[in-house]
Amino acid sequence: MKKILVVDDEEKIRSIIRKYGEFEGYEVSEANDGMEAIEKVKTIGDYDVIIMDVMMPELDGFSACAEIKKIKDIPVIMLSARGEEYDRIHGFEAGVDDYVVKPFSPKELMMRVNVVTSRTKSESDDAEIFRYEGLEINFTARTVSVDGKRVDMSPKEYELLFYLVRNKNIALERERLITEVWGYDYYGDDRTLDTHIKLLRNSLGEYRKLLVTLRGVGYRFEA
Repeated sequence: MKKILVVDDEEKIRSIIRKYGEFEGYEVSEANDGMEAIEKVKTIGDYDVIIMDVMMPELDGFSACAEIKKIKDIPVIMLSARGEEYDRIHGFEAGVDDYVVKPFSPKELMMRVNVVTSRTKSESDDAEIFRYEGLEINFTARTVSVDGKRVDMSPKEYELLFYLVRNKNIALERERLITEVWGYDYYGDDRTLDTHIKLLRNSLGEYRKLLVTLRGVGYRFEA
C-alpha cells in the first residue's frame, strides 16, 4: 500500500485529504507542521508522496520541503492559497514536484497524487539500482544513499564506486582501476587511488567494510 503524508495546520484540510486518500487506497499519515513532517520523514521515511501546505507555524512548507529533500527524495505536492508565479517558482526551486492552489478539488488533488506516484514508480523501475541493506546506489541518477541519507561525492568518487560495484566480488588490480577510472593517459601519482578509496570509505560509513583491500593486488567490492 502506498503511503501519503499530509502536512497542514488545519485539521479540516487534513481530514478531507485523508478521506479521499484512503478511498483511493493510500495509507495516510498526518503532521501538523513542517517540523513534525521532517521528524516523521527521519523516523519513518518510506512515504510515496507528501502533500504539504505552504503557510504553517514553526516552519513554512518551502523550508520544510528543502530540508526533507536533503534527507530523502520524496515527491512533494505543495498546497497554497496563493497562485502567483513567484510562489510557484520559489516552490519548484525548493524541490516541489507539483503545486495546487487553494481552494482545491480533492478529486483533482488525488489525480495529481496518482500521476506523481506513477511517474516515480516508472522512474524507479527504469533505473539501475544496487542495494545492500541500507546502502543504495542509483547508477541512472548517479546518487548514493546510506540509511536513507544522500551522500555527496566528487565525480571521480562516483566513477570509482560505480566501477567497483559493477565488478563486485572481483579482485581488481590497481593498474586496472586507474586505467578504467582515470583513463589510459593518466600519469599522476598512483596514491590518488588510495586517497579516493579512503574518501569512499568515509562516505559509506558502516558499509566501508564492503571495500576490501587486497594487499599487493588492489581492491574488491565484496557484497
